[in-house]
Amino acid sequence: MRSDSPSNRVAIFTDKSERYAADTCEALSAAARRGEVRMAALVRGAYPGRTLPGKVLAGVCSVGFWDAAHSQHWGLDWHRNEGLEITFLERGVLSFGIGGESVDLRPGALTITRPWQPHRVGNPNIGPSRLHWLILDLGVRRPNQAWRWPSWLMLAPEDLKRLTELLRHHERAIWMANEDIRRCWQRISQAIEEDVRGSSHSRLRVQINELLLLLVEMLVRSKPQLDPSLTSSMRTIELFLAELQHNPEQRSHPWTVGEMAGRCGLGATHFVSLCRQLTNVTPAHYLTWCRVEAACELLEQDPDGSITDVALACGFSSAQYFATVFRQKLGVTPKEYREGRRDGRARSRAATVRRRRPGNLRRGERSYQVTNGESRNTRPMNFKQ
Repeated sequence: MRSDSPSNRVAIFTDKSERYAADTCEALSAAARRGEVRMAALVRGAYPGRTLPGKVLAGVCSVGFWDAAHSQHWGLDWHRNEGLEITFLERGVLSFGIGGESVDLRPGALTITRPWQPHRVGNPNIGPSRLHWLILDLGVRRPNQAWRWPSWLMLAPEDLKRLTELLRHHERAIWMANEDIRRCWQRISQAIEEDVRGSSHSRLRVQINELLLLLVEMLVRSKPQLDPSLTSSMRTIELFLAELQHNPEQRSHPWTVGEMAGRCGLGATHFVSLCRQLTNVTPAHYLTWCRVEAACELLEQDPDGSITDVALACGFSSAQYFATVFRQKLGVTPKEYREGRRDGRARSRAATVRRRRPGNLRRGERSYQVTNGESRNTRPMNFKQ
C-alpha cells in the first residue's frame, strides 16, 4: 500500500487523556547547535535539520548524516521513531542497542529498525563517527497495520511487497552493507549538503529509491528466516506487558482490563486469553507482580524513604493495601524486606521476586524486543510497533 500523507510535526498519539510522542533526537540537535558535531539533514516536524516543503518526499521524517570528529558528551538513549529507520556507519565505531543487547558497530554496518522499535545509539555517548540515516514514516501505529509506502517510490509492487515482508517478519537489525549501498549513502549525503532551496529533491528521490532496491536485493540474497508472529496481536500484548514491567508511568497507572485491552486494540476477552497464554496469569496478576518487583527495587535504593511513597510510586492505592499484597507475594512486609536488605538477607528475596514473577519478560529479550523507550520528557508510543 502507498500513501502521500506528509508528516509535518512530531507524531503524537492520544488515548483518552494521555499523549505519546515520537523521539526528536534533541541530544543531536543540541550538540549540532553547540558546534560539537557536523550535521546535515532534510526533515519534517521537530527533527533537527532543514525543513522539507509540503509533500516533497512525502513520508520522509528525516534523511541526513552526522560527522563527529571526536568523542561526544551526548548519546541517543533508548527511543522510538515513528518510521522505518535505516542507518549506515561509514566511519568510526558506534555502540548500538536493540533488543536489550548492545553491539559495537564497525565501519560498513547497516541497521534497520521497524516503526516504533526501541533502540539506542551510544553507550552512553557517541564516539568519533560518521553516520547516515533515513527515517520513513509508513503510517504504522500497531503491529498488524499495513505499511503504507510513499507513492513516489518507483519500486515495482512485487518488490515493495517483498521488502515489506522481509522487514516486518525478520528480527535481525544489523547487517554489513556492500559497496553499492555504501556509494548510494554517500550520494544521498552529497545531495543533502548541496541542496539549495530544493535543488536536490529529484536526486534524493532517485537515490532513496535506489537504496531501497539495493536493500531488497541484499535481504533476498541473505535468505532470512521469516517470523510472521512479529506482527501479530500476541506481539502487541508482549510490547504492552514489557512496558508495564519497565516504564514507571505505565506501571503506576490505575489500569482496568478493558483499558489494557483497548490500548492493545483488542477486545477484553481476547486480550485476557492471549495474556494468559503469554504469562499463565491474568493481566491484573501480572501487573501486581511488576509493581511488587518495582517496589523491591525502590526499597533497596532508598532505605530511609517513606513506604507510603514507594506504594504510590508503584501504583498501589494505599500503604496498607501495598503491605498486604507485598506480604502475600513475598511472605514479609515491606518494612521487614527493607530491614533484611540492610543486613544482606534481602538479596535472595529480590532474586526470588524476579524468578517468581510469571511471564518474566526480561528487558529486551527476543520475546518482545523492547526496552524503556522514553523520548525526551514525553512517554513512549503505546506498545505498538
